[in-house]
Amino acid sequence: MRLDEILNKIGSTKLIAVSKNVTENEVLELYSQGQMDFGENRVQELKRKKDVLHNLNLNWHFIGRLQANKINHLLALHPILWQSCESLSMALAVDKRLDYTLDCLLQINSAHEESKQGVDPNVAIDEFLRIKQSCKNLNLVGVMSIGAHSDDIKEIQKSFESTYKIYENLQKYGAKICSMGMSSDYELAIKCGSNMIRLGTILYK
Repeated sequence: MRLDEILNKIGSTKLIAVSKNVTENEVLELYSQGQMDFGENRVQELKRKKDVLHNLNLNWHFIGRLQANKINHLLALHPILWQSCESLSMALAVDKRLDYTLDCLLQINSAHEESKQGVDPNVAIDEFLRIKQSCKNLNLVGVMSIGAHSDDIKEIQKSFESTYKIYENLQKYGAKICSMGMSSDYELAIKCGSNMIRLGTILYK
């Protein structure tokens, strides 16, 4: 699907173009159409693309699982947003190595799936507040989740609604971003309140 078609469909929702399975050529193509925000899920690939495209003023988001031995490498890249803070312990590990303020999102495992990272929805509000209190260099600006891995639309919707409810409760504590929705379910995510989507496959067909 063309970028302009997607932008027309999503209205004011922020689009992050996930570039994890494509080369810098596809990034350049989207950039030429006005796309500025890109997401990577591996630190080394983020570094490679950022180096190759250093002359472009792109906004890079880190959206993958952050391994402890990659923390310094990620921080050196100064991503505009770390979308996948999965726990207080990881937040503390990142915070103590930061010498600048890094915007981040708390990842919530709203589908209760073992294969997914993120905090349990039942403790997400407390975890958000603990990170905010304990980590002076991390600026928590919202939440992120991945929809339930299911063919049942109701299950996917339920996981999005769970995340959005947490987001609503956190707005008074500074939450501005509710990042949920990917190529297969972004329209449903937007209906459930998402204001940021992460699209990959659909952009490169």
